[in-house]
Amino acid sequence: MGRVTTTDRRAVLRLSAGLVLTAGCATSGAVAHPAHSRAPAKPPPAPGPRRLPGRPAQLAHGPRTRPRVALTFHGNGDPATARALLREAERAGARVTVLAVGTWLDEHPGIARRILDGGHDLGNHTLHHLGINEMSEADARAEIDGCAERLRRLTGSIGSWFRPSRAALASPLVERLARNAGYPHVLSYDVDSLDFTSPGAPAVTRKVLGEIRNGSVVSLHFGYADTVAALPAVLEELDRRGLAAVTTTELFS
Repeated sequence: MGRVTTTDRRAVLRLSAGLVLTAGCATSGAVAHPAHSRAPAKPPPAPGPRRLPGRPAQLAHGPRTRPRVALTFHGNGDPATARALLREAERAGARVTVLAVGTWLDEHPGIARRILDGGHDLGNHTLHHLGINEMSEADARAEIDGCAERLRRLTGSIGSWFRPSRAALASPLVERLARNAGYPHVLSYDVDSLDFTSPGAPAVTRKVLGEIRNGSVVSLHFGYADTVAALPAVLEELDRRGLAAVTTTELFS
């Protein structure tokens, strides 16, 4: 067996030291940067529909014994107007309910998360916003299911509520189809602002404040300048009367 020289021993020591340093760097690197291997956290699924024992299938108002009201908006039109209304409501500490049209969500998918992140309710207002009570069973089902599918894809749930399009109340057929789609209740209203007729902001304000009372559900719309202009005065007067503007889920809780 040959003699090990001093030069050979130094080479072995250098090689061993290099292996130790390499292993140490790999270990410390894995510990130092664990976040690089994690996928971004997904937002939790949006709340889904709830069954309200003892309540009718179609809900026009909440309890008359508590000073709370629900401002509900048909989700359609210019998203800039929608965002302005949401900001105004949030500035006043109010929460609203948005019944979104499915094609509107297709055009502006980010608005769904904006609504939910503001603490508001989000629901189904059919796919195309047509006269659903006059449709065939197959077409009406497609309107309800189509919007529900878009809500599920964007938020993880079919939304908290269903409201029929172009009708205050659902026909018995539409009521049944909505229930089959997962909505135990149809959301109606007892105060119609008529803001979609563009009567002017003072007229919208008078109509809402003249009819609203404990438990009221108010029908309003995104996409109309009169509604944006009327909302601050409406919210100010509600506060003066001691009426809290809450989500529809809170109204019925």
